[in-house]
Amino acid sequence: MVRIGVLAVQGDVREHVQALSSLGAQVCGVRRSRELDDVDALVIPGGESTTMDKLVRAFDLQEPLRKRIADGMPVYGSCAGMIMLADRIADARPDQETLGGLDITVRRNAFGRQVDSFEEDLHIPAIAELTTAPDGHPETFKAVFIRAPWVEELGEGVEVLATVEAGPATGRVVAIRAGNLLATSFHPEVTGDHRIHEYFTQMVRAALH
Repeated sequence: MVRIGVLAVQGDVREHVQALSSLGAQVCGVRRSRELDDVDALVIPGGESTTMDKLVRAFDLQEPLRKRIADGMPVYGSCAGMIMLADRIADARPDQETLGGLDITVRRNAFGRQVDSFEEDLHIPAIAELTTAPDGHPETFKAVFIRAPWVEELGEGVEVLATVEAGPATGRVVAIRAGNLLATSFHPEVTGDHRIHEYFTQMVRAALH
């Protein structure tokens, strides 16, 4: 059984734990470096990226996390988690830091404020055939965007998994993968569609073999 931690300093921790547990993973919250040592992979949930950054440093997790990421640990970041995994932030606060690992530039709150939250059906070929597809429209994924970032620049080796397909943000990159790192601008943990989590779980299993 794979052991997946969810960074539990702030954000949608419970929802990710429930989604991963439903797929048969052993899941725990991670707040301390000793808890990080016990997991095979990590999810960084949505939340508030500047607060998450400060708490990661307060819990002395920044360097242990950076080392595990550099050593190849599979990590999935959703929304604020994408920002935490980015090497660069286009509009970072002066004291804001990231864990890094993804050769991308992200823009925080790119789609607007909380009141501008929205849903969109995305085509994500990488997950289209996974077993946890819901009834109805398995060819698309209902993505929920809440104060979401988008990817402005991509480095070499970063694969685009999904882009916005309608409206003024058409073409903006909202899901990516680079090696053992996965990130989405949206919140799959709130939808009941667990294919993103299933895809990540498959990544973890592949990394362990």
